[in-house]
Amino acid sequence: MDLLEVQSISKTYGSGETAVHALKEVSFSVPKGEFVSIVGESGSGKSTLLNMLGALDSPTSGRVWIDGKDIFSMKEGALTVFRRRNIGFIFQAFNLIPELTVEQNIIFPVLLDYQKPNKKYLEELLTVLNLKERRNHLPGQLSGGQQQRVAIGRALITRPSLILADEPTGNLDTHNSSEVIAMLREASRKYEQTIVMITHNSSIAQTTDRILRVSDGRLTDFGRGCQE
Repeated sequence: MDLLEVQSISKTYGSGETAVHALKEVSFSVPKGEFVSIVGESGSGKSTLLNMLGALDSPTSGRVWIDGKDIFSMKEGALTVFRRRNIGFIFQAFNLIPELTVEQNIIFPVLLDYQKPNKKYLEELLTVLNLKERRNHLPGQLSGGQQQRVAIGRALITRPSLILADEPTGNLDTHNSSEVIAMLREASRKYEQTIVMITHNSSIAQTTDRILRVSDGRLTDFGRGCQE
């Protein structure tokens, strides 16, 4: 079953001779639980595409379905709730709240939705992410790799069906990058979460299930990455 389906997405900024065609008739689908990487040069349109998948921006034309829901047919309020409950975001810059502890940063999306955190699942995440001994630390007391693990926990805590990761290893060294990718693969396998990740690192892209390349606003499916 396809968790994500993208149909003929186009995005144009401006009009006339100054128009910029960031995306051009992009179509693809991602089955539930697949870990997909999107590669491409700077300015190729891959970040624009990720913003469309996360409903952070709207397309000029085309449609996106997540778990069978046509997201751009929703009203803004309903879309905000859907995005909060069904899409997890991981950013290169971590975007942690400096005044909150590790545990508080992780459960923040749940509290934002006026829900109570699942304590058993929280403990499981803290264990998997090797953060139990850091749960009461502030972001400023953590290494870059630890901060990114917190960001992953925050993305996972709502059990979203789709995780969108924008260069999640961009600020990390080789060792921490490998750990982060391993954790994302574990989330894909263990929790059957669908992951779409932007990366400039071709070696990292090769470890994912499938590689998509965006070039000049158009998408090419390069098929399987790792073969397990």
